[in-house]
Amino acid sequence: MLYETIKLSEKYGATLTTYVASDTPELNKTPRRAMIVCPGGGYHFLSDRENEPIARFYMAKGMNAFVLRYSVEEKATNYTPLIEAALAIKHVRENAEKYNIDPNYVFIVGFSAGGHLAASTGILWNIPEVREALGDAPEGIGKPTGMVLSYPVISAGPKAHKGSIYRLCGTQTPTEEEANRFSLELHVDATTAPAFIWHTVEDKTVPVENSLYLAAALRENNVPFEMHIYPKGVHGLSLGNEETACGKPSLLVEHIQSWAELSYKWIMEF
Repeated sequence: MLYETIKLSEKYGATLTTYVASDTPELNKTPRRAMIVCPGGGYHFLSDRENEPIARFYMAKGMNAFVLRYSVEEKATNYTPLIEAALAIKHVRENAEKYNIDPNYVFIVGFSAGGHLAASTGILWNIPEVREALGDAPEGIGKPTGMVLSYPVISAGPKAHKGSIYRLCGTQTPTEEEANRFSLELHVDATTAPAFIWHTVEDKTVPVENSLYLAAALRENNVPFEMHIYPKGVHGLSLGNEETACGKPSLLVEHIQSWAELSYKWIMEF
């Protein structure tokens, strides 16, 4: 297995850790599809429960996975995490032969604020800030093939996870115009990447309306999506199993464990 951590850019601080299977003549699957993992943490920290366990799940399904550790706190302003995620997608595509992946099938999965970041790559992929950061690279090289969004932060409106939006804006008192730059349901158009979305009704940290707003915007713009709303479960469930529950009963929810397998089946339909 190729396991290494690389710095994506001298200007930006994000790193990408590779989970790339080593194929042999006997055990050969060429080329594989790629999954970039964006852990959550409110743009305040990066959750360990939502990075390597997720990479290992998709790797076990036959994909090659990459964990993105993006900028947080005061470094998260000015679209920095989005630019870093776009650079990560670009890097994976440009190194498709090295990583034994098909550059036409580069997906991204994110959780909570990481879900906001993953969704941003598929919605805001062509804003001027991203185009400038990618230089003369081909248009769309930083746009994912599809995005898997797990209890994502989406809206900057009344149902917002305010901490995430404040960190992106760089202030706790953003104007409506400043906040709306990051209210992703307002920016969906026909070029938005297809999405797989899941959430729980009981989520009090990032209300389920975030996913519902996004789904409505995707439907209005005829963007394909699949969505699963589970009735039970707190915020931050990750895989919902014993590994990611870390001994906390509230994070062990068998019913939601189906999301991961369903997302893989969705990916394989492309």
